[in-house]
Amino acid sequence: MRKYKGYLIDLDGTMYRGKEKIPAAKRFIEKLQKNDIPFLFVTNNSTQEPQAVVKNLADNFDIHVTTDNVYTTALATADYLASLDENKKAVYAIGEFGLKKALTNKGFYFEEQHPDYVVVGLDYDVTYHKFELATLAIKRGATFIGTNADTNLPNERGLVPGAGSIIALVECATQQKATYIGKPEAIIMKKALNRLKLKKNEVIMVGDNYMTDITAGINLGIDTLLVYTGVSTPEQVKEKEIKPTYEIESLDNWTLSDD
Repeated sequence: MRKYKGYLIDLDGTMYRGKEKIPAAKRFIEKLQKNDIPFLFVTNNSTQEPQAVVKNLADNFDIHVTTDNVYTTALATADYLASLDENKKAVYAIGEFGLKKALTNKGFYFEEQHPDYVVVGLDYDVTYHKFELATLAIKRGATFIGTNADTNLPNERGLVPGAGSIIALVECATQQKATYIGKPEAIIMKKALNRLKLKKNEVIMVGDNYMTDITAGINLGIDTLLVYTGVSTPEQVKEKEIKPTYEIESLDNWTLSDD
């Protein structure tokens, strides 16, 4: 088993299951902290600021981290756009506060008629008018960005529409495909790697979902660790042509070389 200098880690299904604690997750994070190994929670959630993620982990799961340990698809989207053209700062966004705050923190301002970019993410109050503005702006030449392709989100009522469903409507209306930022795309992973200031061969991606977490690691070209505490099952993974680098039943089964 290799020693890794940094860890990229999924949240739901890996650190917790909905509102259910995964005790091994707390122990795993505390081991990383004890060994001074840097890590980032990489999440497709674009609605919340990192402060809200930190509070949720502390209050509900007794996992204590800082905002420096959280990298959302909202932050990745803002980082990606900021890397494209420093002279293009006008954006129209469909999304929640977390996305809009991440964009403004990177110097972007909001423009409905002639933005440089149209960014579409999960929006709990999306309206026809918002879709109309996004569609027209893209038709005028704005670059079309989607935060993540997740079509559904699980909650206590079942599977509800996710960001991917909202983005798909705009894709249908414009007949254009969005550039996606979140997992399983490599963009969010590259930006997360930049945050850790590490090389590909020095990090590992940890997650419970082969289709998002593990595929994201594969797309970036880094090692992957699939933990069977969430979405994917061993039976499903057996059918995959490219296997995770490692598969474990619990994070308690993962040993750091310095343990």
